[in-house]
Amino acid sequence: MSTHAKRERLLLADLLESSGPDAPTLCEGWTTRDLTAHLVVRERRSDAAGGLLIKALASRLERVQAEYAAKPYEELVQLFRSGPPRMSPFTLKQIDEASNTVEFYVHAEDVRRAQPEWTPRTLDPVFANALWARTERMARMLGRKSPVGLVLRRPDGQTAVAHRGTPVVTVVGEPGELLLFTFGRQSAADVELDGDKEAVAKLLDAKLGL
Repeated sequence: MSTHAKRERLLLADLLESSGPDAPTLCEGWTTRDLTAHLVVRERRSDAAGGLLIKALASRLERVQAEYAAKPYEELVQLFRSGPPRMSPFTLKQIDEASNTVEFYVHAEDVRRAQPEWTPRTLDPVFANALWARTERMARMLGRKSPVGLVLRRPDGQTAVAHRGTPVVTVVGEPGELLLFTFGRQSAADVELDGDKEAVAKLLDAKLGL
């Protein structure tokens, strides 16, 4: 049975393949080759992936990621497309869904929205609700560095508080757009910002995300 994470993996793999190895992404300093290497190392090299969270391991992660980035690009994309190795915890459906649905959605948009001619993607309501559920759960963590009060609101009125404080800026948009905004892609997210002009400017410049 297909899951959100599995569908997003295939969509992202197709995007990486069709974009080629040298396309820009919204991840600062990364081409599609760099992004693909990151995705592969994250789920195939647990000995190095700890560098994503632990500064002392960051140099090892960079070295291993560079080794993977040096592989033929088609091979790298295929490694990502084919999924994690058999003994990886990512092979468990619940862990895959919890860890990869958001990761793959955000990175797919990192590839799509870095292109000059990108067009919005329409999400089906079930997937949109799944992204909203994750945005609600992660809101406080993603918004912890906000310099102003931050409220996220769907067009139907559902809200989540990402950061308490004043003045308050309310960000209104569809779930996928709110998720991208709180993951630090403020300039690429299709949202409306309601609040004091100065507070909005501060929020747009803030380092949101993990």
